[in-house]
Amino acid sequence: MNERSVPPWPEEFAARYRDAGFWRDQSLGHRLWRAAEQRPESIAVVDERRRVTYQEITERADSLAEKLLELGAARGDNVVVQLPNSWEFVLVVLACLRAGVAPVLALASHREHEIEYLVRLTRARLVVVADYWRGFDHQEMASRVAGAVEQDCDVVVAGEPRSRNLGLYALSRNDGQTGVRKRSMDSRATGADETALYLLSGGTTGRPKLIARTHNDYEYSFRRMGEIIGVGADTRYLVALPAAHNFPLGGPGILGTLTAGGRVVMLPSPEPGAAQAAVEKESPDVVSLVPAVARRWTDHIEAAAMDPGSFRIVQIGGAVLEPDLAERVRTVFDCRLQQVFGMAEGLLNCTRLDDPDEVVLNTQGRPISAGDEVLITDDDGAPAPFGAVGELLARGPYTPRGYYRAPEHNARRFTAEGWYRTGDLVRWHPSGNLVVVGRTKDVINRGGEKISADEVESLARECLRVADAAAVPLSAQEIGERVCLVLVPEANGTTPGLDEVRSEFIARGVARYKIPERVETMEKLPLTPIGKVDKAKLRRVLESSGGDG
Repeated sequence: MNERSVPPWPEEFAARYRDAGFWRDQSLGHRLWRAAEQRPESIAVVDERRRVTYQEITERADSLAEKLLELGAARGDNVVVQLPNSWEFVLVVLACLRAGVAPVLALASHREHEIEYLVRLTRARLVVVADYWRGFDHQEMASRVAGAVEQDCDVVVAGEPRSRNLGLYALSRNDGQTGVRKRSMDSRATGADETALYLLSGGTTGRPKLIARTHNDYEYSFRRMGEIIGVGADTRYLVALPAAHNFPLGGPGILGTLTAGGRVVMLPSPEPGAAQAAVEKESPDVVSLVPAVARRWTDHIEAAAMDPGSFRIVQIGGAVLEPDLAERVRTVFDCRLQQVFGMAEGLLNCTRLDDPDEVVLNTQGRPISAGDEVLITDDDGAPAPFGAVGELLARGPYTPRGYYRAPEHNARRFTAEGWYRTGDLVRWHPSGNLVVVGRTKDVINRGGEKISADEVESLARECLRVADAAAVPLSAQEIGERVCLVLVPEANGTTPGLDEVRSEFIARGVARYKIPERVETMEKLPLTPIGKVDKAKLRRVLESSGGDG
């Protein structure tokens, strides 16, 4: 892979980050192995089928790394990895880091359209997939993709390989050459400024952009998050969200926990029943959730009168957490709640464990690093007054300067000075924390008046008797867009109609242009793989159904 495909940090900034101790110039393949040497017999990873020690997973990762190189994946090449939450996911990521090839972390829910796009874009030499997962034949799909692309591309399968495909378990088998192989891998020190892995942008429309994270910047990011929440050898981190996402991978997540010598517990599904079983068996003390999953878990615990487990910290991010749900989570789990507002593109914000309750419940935190720079700008790009809503811009020691092979998109999303336009609408809270108001792209434009969908949704949850709500723009003549409010009823409840919704909004003193003009009811809202409301799909369904609510 040509590193010039990823805009680098300017030398003056790189020097600043090294001088400050943010960047330590160690590859992750070196950093993680040093941690494993201190606790070889300790359990590193647990899933529903296996318990794997640090010694076993690093030895198998070294064996797999050697085989990847023998298959022709040279240092700087890319490998598309599509695996569910499992010990194999950790194994493959570690092997790639060790070999100096960058894993492109696809979601288990992706299909041929997305996987072929990623393989072509990154010129990947290998695709690593599950065999069958939830009734879908990933091996057959990967074989078709490998046969369709121009470059030589092998398929590695976590299961029984078919045709010319290769088996992950055979490639990672320990053959008694552990010491020799380890010394060989130790000598392959990957440059810490090189790409360690690729994360996918979190957009719900169009093809995802790839975010190249270097060894230096990603190590600092999860190390700093680990310092904030106190990750150590006694930490047991529950991976409930898809492991390919930044939050469960590095917030501090899987890599932060393993680097500290802790235990990673892989949950194949965030469904409450499966989570409850893992909690009872493994006693995890840290978990990362999105609000939708947090709500389901909280409802389940309350309805079943079950033990919430031994969590020390519940992190919630990925979407705005309503204060009432935040209070419920904190009360039901009887733990410290941490709001996390971040992005795979870099900047992470979080509340601190010693923040006052009012701050934890009502803000999305503040930047984790003294090296983070943030701006809040108005519609003209000028700095917004303190407390005013504007778009968040960021740059810093773990916020890359551009996407992979996307010059036109980079020109729109990054300024000439290196600021990343996050697309998030935020304001400063008096505490010095950020409050997320909405998205620049999640805005309904009604006759020139900009309406935050998040604001309408919050009002609906606050003043209506509903379990959930989503505000969606629908096309309208003359005014461009109108507000459609989709409501999810409470259990055994009914949802209000359009007249009642309008009355409630008017009674609250809401500006007329923000009042919904159409109301629909759904049993549940469609979600993206990480648990966010899929607004694009919701809009397509509503536009095709017509009606006036």
